Amino acid sequence: MTFGGHNPYGPQPGNPYGGGQPPGGGNPYGPQPGNPYGGGQPPGSPYVPPQPPPPYVPPYGPPRPPSLWQQFRHEEWPPLREVMGRMRGGWLVSLLFCCMPVWILVLYPLARSARRQARVKFPPDLHRRIHDPEVWRAQKTRAYVALGASMLILVAYGTGEDWEEIQDQYMMRLAITPWLLLLTAPLVITLLFRMAPPAARPNMRARLRPSVRMVLWYFGAFTAVPLMFAGVMLLTQELQGYVWSPFLALGLLIPVVWVLFFVGFGSSTMVRTAFGTSEVHAALPALLTGVLVWELAAINLVTAGMPPGPPLVQILAVICGPLSVSAIAWWEVERLRTRHGVRLRA
Repeated sequence: MTFGGHNPYGPQPGNPYGGGQPPGGGNPYGPQPGNPYGGGQPPGSPYVPPQPPPPYVPPYGPPRPPSLWQQFRHEEWPPLREVMGRMRGGWLVSLLFCCMPVWILVLYPLARSARRQARVKFPPDLHRRIHDPEVWRAQKTRAYVALGASMLILVAYGTGEDWEEIQDQYMMRLAITPWLLLLTAPLVITLLFRMAPPAARPNMRARLRPSVRMVLWYFGAFTAVPLMFAGVMLLTQELQGYVWSPFLALGLLIPVVWVLFFVGFGSSTMVRTAFGTSEVHAALPALLTGVLVWELAAINLVTAGMPPGPPLVQILAVICGPLSVSAIAWWEVERLRTRHGVRLRA
């Protein structure tokens, strides 16, 4: 179709490209003398570089702070004011103050301070140098199975006296395990030094020094508790006639309680990490565990006697626990040898 034989949208003197643009057209937002980059900006405007996209904001917002239970279990304990502020409901705070005012006002700050120092002297991250998730799962499974089997034997064959002895046996193990570990570790370490190549012994000896320092800190505090308590009792008896003697006794008992908390918080780390001996040799915690479990079984057999039940059940209850622990320890040493190249002999 023509308009009098002339196409107004074809090539024109002012529009040599045509293409459906009106006369004198062109792209006013394309490349211009004052704007060589174009990009949808009007002629004559300065070039504005593209802006980066805004930072990504996760759809669920910032991470939530840890709960009180997580702080008490893994992190540093919060101050008493923060604990009271984060407890929901004023009735709970009032109930705690009515039932345990000494714990709230005195013992909690002492326990918090002692735990902080125990985490400094005995770091809780002294895990085994080579962490094997399969071995860790096997150890937890064995512990749960052993606990379930012990409860089943007590339910089926136990008496009232057997149930009362459970707590005594547990406290006895907590008290003697660090001492057994102190006596057993030098023997196992000496044997391991003899089996190691001569070139590796100086490095192992240097890595043993932090463990020795932790042992000295722990057993120094462990020994100080009964000595300090005996000193406070003797001093209280000497000053018994004075009016202010009870207040003096309470003031002198505060350091004793602090050291007792320090030992209690350090015991869990020391027993779990075997005084950090994995830095000396990766297989040393497994070897110590395999020896220590038989020593504890022998002591338990001497002090508490055979467990309840028929003779076959008694023999299995005494032997299966140490055997399973030794089997997992040996499996761990074998995996260290085959997967990580950790060897016991030269």
